[in-house]
Amino acid sequence: MSKWTCMAVWPLGIFLLIAACFPVKSERLKICGLSYIDGLPICIETANGLIASISRPERLPAGTPPLYLAPGLFDNQVNGGSGVYFSSENPLTPDEIRKVVRSQWSAGVTSFLPTLTSHTRQVLKRNLEALARWSGYPEFRGTIPGFHLEGPYISPEDGYRGAHARQFVREPDVEELMELQRAAGNKILTVTLAPERPGAMELIRWCTQDGIVVALGHHNASAGTIRTAVRNGARIATHLGNGCANLIHRHENPLWPQLADDSLMISIIADGFHLTAEEIKTFYKVKGAGKIVITSDITRYAGLTPGIYSTADGRKIELTPAGKVQYPAQGVLAGSALAVDTGVKKVMNFTGASLEEVIRMSSTNVARLYGLEDRGRLREGMRADIILFSLGRHKLDIHRTFVAGALVFEQDARK
Repeated sequence: MSKWTCMAVWPLGIFLLIAACFPVKSERLKICGLSYIDGLPICIETANGLIASISRPERLPAGTPPLYLAPGLFDNQVNGGSGVYFSSENPLTPDEIRKVVRSQWSAGVTSFLPTLTSHTRQVLKRNLEALARWSGYPEFRGTIPGFHLEGPYISPEDGYRGAHARQFVREPDVEELMELQRAAGNKILTVTLAPERPGAMELIRWCTQDGIVVALGHHNASAGTIRTAVRNGARIATHLGNGCANLIHRHENPLWPQLADDSLMISIIADGFHLTAEEIKTFYKVKGAGKIVITSDITRYAGLTPGIYSTADGRKIELTPAGKVQYPAQGVLAGSALAVDTGVKKVMNFTGASLEEVIRMSSTNVARLYGLEDRGRLREGMRADIILFSLGRHKLDIHRTFVAGALVFEQDARK
């Protein structure tokens, strides 16, 4: 594992020269553990960043700890972390991206989508350009395959808008999205929007034709509008049960039609605050492990000291000792501070789902949704994105994380 760090913002040429001289170590490895599918021994050999072979010995090699082995987790909604905000009004730096990448590796996440929320065209374009420039840097080893644009084409209504600032919410605009996609180097993989907004269906069709996965979220659409959106190409509901008003009609609301549509996947935030155990259990019973994505919606407050923080527009945000992020005056949630490794274990606790099922929901399903067939599974020829872990009470206890065959995180044995 590479030990070098770069704590300053280097000119691009110098930065890449250093990267070439001090790459993240990637060598032929043999990684053994207990299969996340059946709990029996499994050994994986890697070469050139890929899975070269898989064997199933009768017992683990002598001295090998009995840790579970699984494909790395894939989080499709990461707003930031460690004080970093991907939608910041200040220019993003490579060191900020590095902070988030390394924090995700420590949570067993080997792939994630930086998520930009509703903001001005100028800020979104500039930050997408920065992410496109730096996310492909060799040190990150393909951890960031693309980006998630959550808004600005969402509902302006209180409640449905969630924590998005009202002044940045606007109607769907194909021309604007085309410009943003160019700025992103064609790496916007998914867009969350409200299908009831004027122009939404046109945008859904354009995204579908362009290979962008359309997600329905922060909306108050009718059942008919949701059906039309799905016919036009919408494929998933973003953090179902959130981005929704507290007071809704018990029959006519956006939740039932999205749950009832068998062709629509859903993502859920299972940090213990965004959804109740009963909601998650119901969603799991209705959709099954094949149609659910466990996400984090993690924000810049992850990894920070509990307390009160101020946003750029003067609003107060509270991070509680338990990891809840909220507006203290209203008690309204403002994203999450817990990585997806917490959500995976909580879904197991709440639903009784097997380890194989929750890994499917937090890795395999996500890769499949975005057509990234080189990750999310353990098969020969696929990326060697692998985690070794034990099951903690509230989260996965990640011991080692490998990305494209390189050891990028190892738990301190002294802890």
